[in-house]
Amino acid sequence: MNATSMLHEPHRLIGRLVRDTLSGQIGVLRAIAPDGDTPEPAAWLIPEGGGTEWTTTPRSIEPVALPGHGPRNERRTVQRSGL
Repeated sequence: MNATSMLHEPHRLIGRLVRDTLSGQIGVLRAIAPDGDTPEPAAWLIPEGGGTEWTTTPRSIEPVALPGHGPRNERRTVQRSGL
């Protein structure tokens, strides 16, 4: 199976650490895909170190930025791979 056949949608933050603004939880965005029979797709997240996956609305996720070590102390988004 591929992502298209599983009704997954592309999203720029998949695989990245995000904040669920509705619950305040932080996790890695795994997919934007259906959740049961709901008409709108859900954002599927999992805690960074593993644990119980949860869903939220795609509109309620935002990237988690950590202080960078750049010349102007820029902020960067942490990308996690292998999930």
